[in-house]
Amino acid sequence: MKKVSIIGGGIIGLCSAYYLAKEGYEVVVFDKSDMNDGCSYGNAGMIVPSHIIPLAQPGMIAQGIKWMFDSHSPFYVKPRLNLDLMKWGLQFYKHANYKHVEKAMPALRDLSLLSKELYQDFARQNSSFFYEEKGLLMLFKTDKTGIEIEHEGILAERLGLQVDFLSKAEVSQLEKGTVTDVIGGVHYKSDAHIYPQKFMQFIKDELNRMNVKIEQNTSVNDFVLKNNKVAEIITDKGTFTTDEVVLAAGSWSPYIARKLNINISILPGKGYSFTLKDQEHKPSIPSILCEGKVAVTPMNTDIRFGGTMEITHTNDIKINQNRLQGIVNSINDFYPELKIEIPKEEDTWFGFRPCTPSGMPIIARDKKLKNLTVVTGHAMMGLSLAPATGKIVSEIIAEKPASVNTQMFQL
Repeated sequence: MKKVSIIGGGIIGLCSAYYLAKEGYEVVVFDKSDMNDGCSYGNAGMIVPSHIIPLAQPGMIAQGIKWMFDSHSPFYVKPRLNLDLMKWGLQFYKHANYKHVEKAMPALRDLSLLSKELYQDFARQNSSFFYEEKGLLMLFKTDKTGIEIEHEGILAERLGLQVDFLSKAEVSQLEKGTVTDVIGGVHYKSDAHIYPQKFMQFIKDELNRMNVKIEQNTSVNDFVLKNNKVAEIITDKGTFTTDEVVLAAGSWSPYIARKLNINISILPGKGYSFTLKDQEHKPSIPSILCEGKVAVTPMNTDIRFGGTMEITHTNDIKINQNRLQGIVNSINDFYPELKIEIPKEEDTWFGFRPCTPSGMPIIARDKKLKNLTVVTGHAMMGLSLAPATGKIVSEIIAEKPASVNTQMFQL
């Protein structure tokens, strides 16, 4: 029985472990943390086939430059003299065109729809993580934003997704949980959502049942290579032999990859969220507040708000109160009855989303190291795409045909 070592215990790594264990592999997961925090826990919990347009898209650079001069804006690139940042920025510029978007959209759609099917399979087994299919409301307050959002909806409709275009009155008829101050919205009926922490506990329990070993609080320090393969993983808890390696360390993947003489262009996009517990009065349908790029997700009796994308570095652990205030301002503008206050720092979560310059995730066999598979760069869609990514990882290692075309997800 082949031993597969997975570096990274976030949702991508754990879903990979699940499908590999189902294939009969002996699986061990290494993570430097206690695996109770990170992007897999604090995200918006959205499963979004609607998100077919990558971050690298026409107009994003010009918009990003405007936002950089607004301390409350949802997007920011932390300026610094750094070669990785300059290389990433150049590649982002090269990908921000219509040709790239046209190729990316069907690839992201297929990966997302596969993930949704796999989430449905999980939900049939267990209801503990509150899987719901209420769709996603893209809400807007200005004609300019409305034109852009409706155009994206038309593109999604052409790709076979279920989309409704709503007036102000129709939004109010659909969202009965609270008053919305908008001029319209687009309802992606194909989307779903879960409670992330509950799902992470579910998948951990499943891995325990399947005898997957999890080595938490374990740092990977180096590797032993033999015959163009990773033979051993050197950690602060000892050395482990292995037959296959899956690199799924999120924003930390480039640092580990360098120990293997591999260059991965990824920068962390810091985001924030906070959760209000036991809220009777709250929106009933997940939404994106488009002008502020704020995600709103009802999770059973709770509600989570999240947003911002600060392209930064993993040592940037300070909470930017202006960005947080921007999230709160957007919520109160769109939902005037909620009257949300800025959360205390101890009640604010932040995490780093791994962002590639193409805006596309990486799900690929390495070309040099024969037994290395790299899975990272899912940005804000790690939770959404995790089951499909994990299934494809198992297919790569088992040398089976991939469930979807992976050409757009190569290194």
